[in-house]
Amino acid sequence: MLQSLYIQNYALIEQLSIPFYKGFSVITGETGAGKSILLGAINLLLGQRADSKAIRLGADKCIIEAVFNIGDYDLKSFFD
Repeated sequence: MLQSLYIQNYALIEQLSIPFYKGFSVITGETGAGKSILLGAINLLLGQRADSKAIRLGADKCIIEAVFNIGDYDLKSFFD
C-alpha cells in the first residue's frame, strides 16, 4: 500500500508531500489540476523511463520518493 508520496521539481510541482491513509483514497480535481502529473510521478517510481523535460523549469533535478507498506502481503512467493 502506498503510504506517502513526495515530489520536488517535477513538471509544475515545486514541492508536494501527500500522506495516504489506510482505506480508499481518491484523487479528484478540475481539468488541469495536476492529477495526471501525480500519476506520472507514480509511474516513474514503478519503473517508467524518465524524461529530462519533466524537470521543473529552472531546476537541476527532480525528486520523487514514496513509502510503501508491504508487510501485510505475502510477496516472497511472487519474487522467488
